[in-house]
Amino acid sequence: MSIKAIIIDDERLARNELKKLLQEHADIEIVEEAANVDEGIEKIETYNPELIFLDIQMPGKTGFDLLAEVEKAPKVIFTTAYDEYAIKAFEVNAFDYLLKPIEPKRLADAIVKLKYELEKEKAGLNGANRGPLTENDQVFVKDGERCWFVKLHEIRLFESVGNYAKVFFAGNKPLILKSLNALEERLDTKMFFRANRKHIINLRWIERIEPYFNGGLLVELKGGEKIEVSRRQTVKFKEMMSL
Repeated sequence: MSIKAIIIDDERLARNELKKLLQEHADIEIVEEAANVDEGIEKIETYNPELIFLDIQMPGKTGFDLLAEVEKAPKVIFTTAYDEYAIKAFEVNAFDYLLKPIEPKRLADAIVKLKYELEKEKAGLNGANRGPLTENDQVFVKDGERCWFVKLHEIRLFESVGNYAKVFFAGNKPLILKSLNALEERLDTKMFFRANRKHIINLRWIERIEPYFNGGLLVELKGGEKIEVSRRQTVKFKEMMSL
């Protein structure tokens, strides 16, 4: 299988060096390259690559800033000369991490791991009726110094906080700069449901449903959060859940 990739690095020499190393890997197709974050975002949106090789330290915005701005994060292999970032990148659970100068053996290992992961995902996805963002798509979430890639199926709840949305997954609740309405447009309606003005819930995370006053419902999620389904949404919710 051919994997579409983009190299994003402000140093032309570093990009050329990586392209030379990648000639050994015929299945990685470099469709574009970019020298800074804004150019990188534009090219990711145009080419929709499965993989990006991403430098962290670039003039202006960093590689982490780029990830915070793209809608759907592709797989990422960080390439950087800065060892101190390794710890941070793994907290981001980036796909992999290559220190410059890049060793061919480390690159080969990263690519083997990547292919395994992509095949596993493809096997688990049935192509029919997929919503705009599927459960295996990952979003990048940044909160201060901490960053994560989160698969959509791991997110149990989005809560509106002004122009931001609070994202509930595992024990974390970071904010992302997206409105609930914008999120609702992109999320798969078979999995995510707009319970009320302030909340979108992941239907698979529902633990318990009970009647609530005014003809609404109260839903308890496996994370312990209790969310009211407004009266207006209750009819739609009951139809969806065949209640």
